[in-house]
Amino acid sequence: MRKCQSPSLLVAVVTLLATLLAACSTTREGSSGSVCPVSPTCPACPPCGTAAAPGVPQPAARPLQAARWSELPGWNEDELAAAWPAFLQSCRALASRPQWPQWKSVCDDARGLGVPTTTTTRRFFESRFLPWRLTNTDGTTSGLVTGYYEPLLRGSRTRGKPYLQPVLGVPPDLLTIDLASILPDLKGMRLRGRLQGNKVVPYFSRAEITAQEKDTPDRVLLYVDDAVELFFLQVQGSGRVRLADGSMVRLAYADQNGHPYQSIGKVLVERGEMTLEQASMASIKQWARANPHRLKELLNANPSYVFFREQPAGLNDGEGPSGALGVPLTPERSIAVDPRHVPLGAPVFLSTSQPDSAIPLRRLVLAQDTGGAIRGVVRADLFWGFGNQAGNQAGRMKQQGQMWVLLPPEAAPK
Repeated sequence: MRKCQSPSLLVAVVTLLATLLAACSTTREGSSGSVCPVSPTCPACPPCGTAAAPGVPQPAARPLQAARWSELPGWNEDELAAAWPAFLQSCRALASRPQWPQWKSVCDDARGLGVPTTTTTRRFFESRFLPWRLTNTDGTTSGLVTGYYEPLLRGSRTRGKPYLQPVLGVPPDLLTIDLASILPDLKGMRLRGRLQGNKVVPYFSRAEITAQEKDTPDRVLLYVDDAVELFFLQVQGSGRVRLADGSMVRLAYADQNGHPYQSIGKVLVERGEMTLEQASMASIKQWARANPHRLKELLNANPSYVFFREQPAGLNDGEGPSGALGVPLTPERSIAVDPRHVPLGAPVFLSTSQPDSAIPLRRLVLAQDTGGAIRGVVRADLFWGFGNQAGNQAGRMKQQGQMWVLLPPEAAPK
């Protein structure tokens, strides 16, 4: 993409960036800290620890803590060979990335193993990798594990009942600015906006985009028959659409309007429409069917809007959608992570539980995708696959879990 050298545009970008960073600093939740309670009736209680000086933040825990293989619960029980194809996909993608020298040796050796057994796979990882426990900045090691899937929608190339909901491609006026080109410390971060005169301003919100849909038919890829299903297609980031003639179209994430993601389930909980325990994809869809006159207002509570691209015809229907790493996702073996803390392509051992259950789910997965709501060190989104059954699993997945990233010695933190 050609870089714009306009000084006025650069000043506008820096000004907008400063404004956004200032907003972040004023809206971030602070830690209240813990206060040791006074217990006059219990003289044997140990004295309170020395409090930190006011205004002096405690140092954040290192996100990667050295671990031993024996600390990974269920490592010896997982059918590791089932993750091997996904690992080879990661190697294929890493070959074209700057970190390839750190991975070349293990990936070359992996290609030479053919189709290993679980025992051979375990021996390979234990001899070529080191486990690192992911740790939150506050020192805790547990975090949220959710699920996602590839949904199936019904649609048409032309607008007409019941196909009235447009699936939009990337608008030509959307600017995506790599912030590292302005401040190198912001590597991997992007700012999205649009030009208004000679100023860069935030791009349109969901409410503004949907209000303009009829004026931008040239941006429409397809029309689908359900606004709620389209909303969740945007949440999932990819999906398939069956057209009236029986043909299938695959859609992939192309870009986003730059507004922060807001969970509409959380909105319904805050409004007293359902409890936190009840909030799920299924319950939100049920609420939408019961309240069609309030649906638009609810969807617009999430200002984030995702734009799609149509994937080429002839893709293998048995493969998952392409993730942020650029390789097809493997059901139940690929996860989305926060790439600021977990390197894309890396194997991760995940210890959590089955959806809405206490039954352990412990397996080797690959960090091959990202997501707008996936933020934090110990945070993962497990890809369940395609269709209704996968959607049922993904919609109920809201578990606590622990994670260990596996790195070759060359890629280990110094």
